[in-house]
Amino acid sequence: MARSDRARNWALGIWSAAALLYLFIPVFLIVLFSFNDNKGRFNFTWQGFTLDHWAHPFRDPDLAKALVNSLEIALLTTLGAVVLGTFLALALTRYRFRGRSAAGFAVFLPMATPEVVLGASLLAMFLVVGVDTGFWTIVIAHIMFTVSYVVVTVRARLEGMDPFIEEAAQDLGAGVWTTFFKVTFPMIAPGVAAAAVLAAAISIDDYVVTSFNAGQTQTFPLFIFGATRQGVPPEVNVLGTMLLLGVLLLMGLNLAVQKTLARRDRIRTEEPPAPAPPREQREVAVA
Repeated sequence: MARSDRARNWALGIWSAAALLYLFIPVFLIVLFSFNDNKGRFNFTWQGFTLDHWAHPFRDPDLAKALVNSLEIALLTTLGAVVLGTFLALALTRYRFRGRSAAGFAVFLPMATPEVVLGASLLAMFLVVGVDTGFWTIVIAHIMFTVSYVVVTVRARLEGMDPFIEEAAQDLGAGVWTTFFKVTFPMIAPGVAAAAVLAAAISIDDYVVTSFNAGQTQTFPLFIFGATRQGVPPEVNVLGTMLLLGVLLLMGLNLAVQKTLARRDRIRTEEPPAPAPPREQREVAVA
């Protein structure tokens, strides 16, 4: 039996490593070819090592403008989605109201709807109301489908939090907003941070919905798709690697903050009680 368990553990480990390798091979290639000294328009074959592309990552002004647009859209999307999604998750978790089940079901619809259908529907809506597509229509579209991911992430954090802590704060005289900012938000802050990173990554990565509602605005994914017809410059790999490192850094900081807070809470709960005063002091106090 022990030999069978050992073989199963080895098989599961090898299978998991193979699956992860399959998922990360494109990422490794992007990082690798950011150092490729390509001689032509295409960056598909390895021709030598160079750091020249990393020294001048913004050589192409159109590529730099597209990246700036994506980062600005991602920032606005993250702010809007986090605010809306956090309060929606709080309402769905902490309160009972008419239509709660329907609202919870509607949260999952953007996640289950194909992006082609979502993008075309948003474009039709903007055309019907007479709104010109461009920067702000992209922001609205991104907020609409990233809110669902924020709600799911923050709601999972709220489900694991004891609601009696909030009730105790209100019993001690704290108002609704004081309870939220002093009690609820600090406890769900790691979940909110994770949701923000997820929303930013999805916004920067999106192509299908953006292509329907971009108008004349060029984003990083749209630039890459257009460049594939004439040759993707190696600076795209450099900027993609930078974005990957930035997301990994934010994820690492979030995990570090969570571990620090968990360690602090554990130390507080494990603190020994204060020692009792000496017998002479107790006798004097009684006297």
